[in-house]
Amino acid sequence: MSYTIRKVGVIGSGTMGGGIATLLAGVGIPVVLLDIAAKDTQAGDPPAKRNAIAIENIERLKKSRIPAIFHPNDLERISIGNLDDDLSRLADCDWVIEVVVEKLPIKQALMEKLEAVCKPSAIISTNTSGLSINAIAEARSEAFKRRFLGTHFFNPPRHLKLLEIIPGAHTDPALVQFMARFATDILGKGVVICKDTPNFIANRFISIAGGFGMNYAYDHGYTVEEIDLLTGPLIGRPKSGTFRLADVVGVDVLAYVAQNLYPAIPNDPQREVLRHEGITRVTEFLMQNNFLGDKAGQGFYKKVEQNGQREFWALNLRTLEYEPPQKVRFESVDKHRKTPDTGARIKALIAETDRAGTYLWHLHAFYLSYAAAMLGEIADDIPSIDNANKWGFNHELGPFEIWDAIGVRESAARMKADGYSVPVWVDDMLAAGCETFYQRDSSGAVTGVYDPQRRAYDAVLPDKNIVMLHQLRSAGKVVEENSSAALYDMGDGVCLVEFRTKANALDNDIFALIQRALERMDRGEFDGMVIGNQGEYFSAGANLFIMAMAAQNKQFAEIEQMITGGQQLMQTMRYFHKPIVTAPFGVTVGGGAEITMTGARVVAHAELYIGLVEVGVGLIPAWCGTKEMVKRIITPAMQVQNADPLPPLQKAFEQLALAKTSNSAMEAREMGFLRSVDRIVMDRSRLLAEAKRTVLELLAGGYVPTPPHKLYAAGRDAKAALHMAIYQMHQGKYASDHDAKLARHLAHILCGGDLSAPTWVDEQLFLDLEREAILSLLGEQKTLDRIQHMLTTGKPLRN
Repeated sequence: MSYTIRKVGVIGSGTMGGGIATLLAGVGIPVVLLDIAAKDTQAGDPPAKRNAIAIENIERLKKSRIPAIFHPNDLERISIGNLDDDLSRLADCDWVIEVVVEKLPIKQALMEKLEAVCKPSAIISTNTSGLSINAIAEARSEAFKRRFLGTHFFNPPRHLKLLEIIPGAHTDPALVQFMARFATDILGKGVVICKDTPNFIANRFISIAGGFGMNYAYDHGYTVEEIDLLTGPLIGRPKSGTFRLADVVGVDVLAYVAQNLYPAIPNDPQREVLRHEGITRVTEFLMQNNFLGDKAGQGFYKKVEQNGQREFWALNLRTLEYEPPQKVRFESVDKHRKTPDTGARIKALIAETDRAGTYLWHLHAFYLSYAAAMLGEIADDIPSIDNANKWGFNHELGPFEIWDAIGVRESAARMKADGYSVPVWVDDMLAAGCETFYQRDSSGAVTGVYDPQRRAYDAVLPDKNIVMLHQLRSAGKVVEENSSAALYDMGDGVCLVEFRTKANALDNDIFALIQRALERMDRGEFDGMVIGNQGEYFSAGANLFIMAMAAQNKQFAEIEQMITGGQQLMQTMRYFHKPIVTAPFGVTVGGGAEITMTGARVVAHAELYIGLVEVGVGLIPAWCGTKEMVKRIITPAMQVQNADPLPPLQKAFEQLALAKTSNSAMEAREMGFLRSVDRIVMDRSRLLAEAKRTVLELLAGGYVPTPPHKLYAAGRDAKAALHMAIYQMHQGKYASDHDAKLARHLAHILCGGDLSAPTWVDEQLFLDLEREAILSLLGEQKTLDRIQHMLTTGKPLRN
């Protein structure tokens, strides 16, 4: 049977079900979202009343602190109903996924209904986080079982990469392959194929290995704050650490998972971890008092107002009292925290003998021992266990990758000496002279992975959809570099410029390297360029420290040169005779947004938070950013006969004056940062390869840059209208004096200055106005105060 997915049914509209529905709608797939009918309603009641549960859940997703919806228009692709009245609407769905309560009889009863209503070719799946796939479909026909499988998303579905696919005993292998491709190519997920075992892979690990970490902390007198410091970014994990993560997930949820997992794994030698007396006492205390974590306002941490300041007090695991925050410091952590490579940092830390080193050694010894013991039972191969841990919990390294980094032979001997079991297959591997689980070439790319069944390495072919800059560096592909940037040869005539400053802030060295890359392209060394990196941010904008120092020293000639040079470089890039593709992701603000818009094409990750936010530091966009808003928002609107300039002016003005940023790449397109020709990639790991592919496509199509064209300058009448709005905001105390001054500068630029009538002008007029405005603002003390406050606190100052 061949499979296709053009329409999906989702049953269950809670946080997970609603999140899956909005993810699918976000990639353009129509969704039928059903939930139970509201209480005290009956057939024939108005849909708004009957479907109240699903409607309320979608409204809650709209307001979610972590955005679940890519763009408000996505909701138009979601059709809401209820299971009593609308089950038949699933009849033309190509895929139906249930996301209902984790109770086997309820899921089994639902499967009976789905078999009756869904078309014979429909894919049916469950989002269960741990119930048996085979048990859920036990009473169904053989034909149903062939098209049934588990598809376990992680919460929030939009943001967490992992999708565990769990075939049942009768699932069509072709369906498993199809769903893996669909999830990877369309949804941007990292797919791991799991066995039908309790809690599958990722949740099995977080329950057992995470439980051990808490237990060891309790037994050896570590504090909640100490453990969260040790189990966060220090070892390549999120800032939430261990106990903070428990508050985010929910203390009751973790307790429920442990309670259900324990009887389901009678042969797991580590299952007693789930019934540790001390931690059980703590969780029972928290649950009895409804201290369930973030959703209840407190859990292992509690927000406390002290002297007008908000503090996070941590629970003492022994006394069960909340205590004021303590400064946590370990000598070994101070010594090694700046080691750049995560694996090397973990190796150095576990070699230390202080409290930090001791805890981290035992945490990892258990983790690695458990991973090795579970291979073959919950997964057939090493990468599945590594990827489930990385993609499910945003860890940098999986357990076997960590084991390679710290040295398998040495650490295995130490583990045995400290009472941690090492499976026979690991001993056999070492005895055969295989020192690592992964084989890597000189660039660091994986070329083989150890297979315990064959007692040999299986070859791993390179993924042409993924480019890793550290591998290009190791392979000697760095053409040129300085302290702020590097130029790489990506092959096929394409080069790449990588930013490498703190927060990838733009400075003169970055601009100098881009200029030299353009010169190399001009000489024929390269045919096209990608601007991209693999840091935490694409770019947080200009280096404010350099600009502030120059302003404080009254070096206005140098500042003007910096601004003019930046404008000229951006314009050169924009109209360069060879294609330049920018590849932004995540935080892309200020100058980062401006350099993004230089691309002949933009290939953006879906999680793109882009904006021209300069007003927050008392400035305006002056590296062509304000001009680009005129070009992208105002000018196209005014090419329509008799168009009113105020609506597009108002849109551009509000975006800049309110420092708006996009919630996603889809919103960025509506805001004018991306165009219809620009591409959006769901999987960030594919971003640079897709950008390179776009360069090659432009070259194959005979690339010719779009020439500059006239822009619409609305003139002083439109400017007066904006000034009136600014005056009203100022009078209403919604804007400070300096806010109003900034807004007037923006209005002046957007309208083309004081032209007596609307006219079409060259781009240079707007660039001149940008430059004049920023030079004026850098002479203002209040602007310097805003810059200093941002550099000191990381937060904007309203003065």
